[in-house]
Amino acid sequence: MLDPEIAQRITKAVDEQFDDQLAWTAELVRRPSLRTGEADAQDLVQATLSEMGLEIDRWVIDSPELRAHEGYGPTTVDPSTLENVVGTWHPPVERGRSLILNGHVDVVPTGPEEYWSRSPWDARIVDGWMYGRGSGDMKAGIGANVFALRALTAAGLRPTGRIHVESVVEEECTGNGSLAALLRGYTADACVIPEPEDDKLVRANVGVLWFDVTVRGVPTHLRVMSSGQNAIDAAYQVMGDLRRLEAEWNRRKDEHRYFADTEHPINFGFGVIQGGEWPSSVPARCTFTVRAALYPGTSAAEAWAEIQRTLEESAASLGLPDAVVATPSGFFAEGYVLEEGSDAEAVLARSHERVFGSELESFTTPGYLDGRVFTLYGGMPCLVYGPVSEAIHGIDERVDVESVRRITTSIALFVAEWCGVEPVEDAW
Repeated sequence: MLDPEIAQRITKAVDEQFDDQLAWTAELVRRPSLRTGEADAQDLVQATLSEMGLEIDRWVIDSPELRAHEGYGPTTVDPSTLENVVGTWHPPVERGRSLILNGHVDVVPTGPEEYWSRSPWDARIVDGWMYGRGSGDMKAGIGANVFALRALTAAGLRPTGRIHVESVVEEECTGNGSLAALLRGYTADACVIPEPEDDKLVRANVGVLWFDVTVRGVPTHLRVMSSGQNAIDAAYQVMGDLRRLEAEWNRRKDEHRYFADTEHPINFGFGVIQGGEWPSSVPARCTFTVRAALYPGTSAAEAWAEIQRTLEESAASLGLPDAVVATPSGFFAEGYVLEEGSDAEAVLARSHERVFGSELESFTTPGYLDGRVFTLYGGMPCLVYGPVSEAIHGIDERVDVESVRRITTSIALFVAEWCGVEPVEDAW
């Protein structure tokens, strides 16, 4: 249990630094970090962790070991552009438990910027919300990790356990960033990821597959349209077959722990579509990209095999050789369950209750999280727990400022109890 006087000092330190934290987070939001364009944002994280005296490791994540791993997601971009940053705190004498504070710096595209009420990279605070692409998902969380540690030192304390602060890429598309960090040797007794989870702890979440489906047609002039076969029309037929598989997987939800009460846990998304060559020609080809969810306990390979069987049936109904071809193009990730009863969860529950004045709630999410890397492959409890947000992946994404303050305080108290602290003179 954390000493109440120490907890009070830490809470005060978070409050005193909070304006600086918001300014830092806003600067991180103002540095666009779309896929393959994360370098400028990683520069800020690296500089800050270096100023704090942490040992810096920055590397290109691609490696033969990563590509051979069962949790690897096939990449469709130049892997040499993808870099992680990890800052490590080594206590003079390691007596406490070790910890990973993980966050992803990559963000999804903004969509049409004219739909936003202000620039997606503006990071203004309006009526208690910080706006901007990535503000909630999850640059406020990276700021919470960084400033939770800074608060300890400002309170005259330093952790007695080893801590790795990870700023990773590829969370939004493959999960390869966190997996690369684990394969590089970054392990610990527990992990915290402050994703935007409405001040709650994630108990379970789905895995995800990304794949491209190319549907072949028979092109011809529209004056003899009936002699051809429209690839775009055929693609919609294939989508319908995948929708039926989606419905079947949702009917199985009672077979999976924590998912029975989730309204629609398995979602198939058709996020990108391209087809046709000329308005007056029957299209020869149509390609669409699918995001498909799967339950924890179902391997990505098992889910992929079932999807392929569905697509083979689609191809047979179209009556063309090689009518439907599917290719993995991103996530190839299993879901996971955070088992109840870990010491890490108990410590977080005490920290949360001290800050929020209420019990820590947990819930199941039909979204992907990097927690699967640490739980499935690192053998450690991963606590995905973070602030209230709205419109992530949407228009006018925003994060609740006071929620960020509380989450930062909770994480700082968690670090102090989990890793242990001792007095120190120098502050970051």
